[in-house]
Amino acid sequence: MKEIDTAKVEQAVLMLLEALGDDPNREGLKDTPRRVAKMYKEVFEGMCYTNDEIAAKFNKCFEDTTTGDLVVVKDIDIFSYCEHHMALMYDMKVSVGYIPNKKVIGLSKIARIADMCAKRLQLQERLGTDIYEVLKKVLETEDIIVVIEGCHSCMTARGIKKVNSKTRTACCKGRFMTNDALRTEFYNLIK
Repeated sequence: MKEIDTAKVEQAVLMLLEALGDDPNREGLKDTPRRVAKMYKEVFEGMCYTNDEIAAKFNKCFEDTTTGDLVVVKDIDIFSYCEHHMALMYDMKVSVGYIPNKKVIGLSKIARIADMCAKRLQLQERLGTDIYEVLKKVLETEDIIVVIEGCHSCMTARGIKKVNSKTRTACCKGRFMTNDALRTEFYNLIK
């Protein structure tokens, strides 16, 4: 596990405030570099961990040798930051489905994995793949689907400014890639 260098973040924010033409010593900005560094340590915590380390951190499974039934957790709220503009990706919902391979994961761990993978400079497309890769390591199955829908402030608040646009991505692996009926069942369950 690596650490976020909060001292460097503070220096960079101070320089940014100066570059923007503001006075970092004025009343409202005096503690801004420290506050931003503290916030970045929290919102970018996932950058301190590899996918393997996240898998180890949240590997809490229970034996399930009987069902093999589809498990779905939907509407997990997350946020992230786009790596192209460092802009907020918000109103994001993650839905995950998997077919157990003799074990099931604690449901809160799916949300924790999604949250930790999102706490990185990300692309939404890669975020789904990261969540899949961590779950594959923990669950020891490829039969996983991860669907993410969210808004990107790099598109809603700047540039084209299309405030109602949403991006939806799907990472389908194993039987979810090859079995149309299974994929349809998952999509019907997350409607």
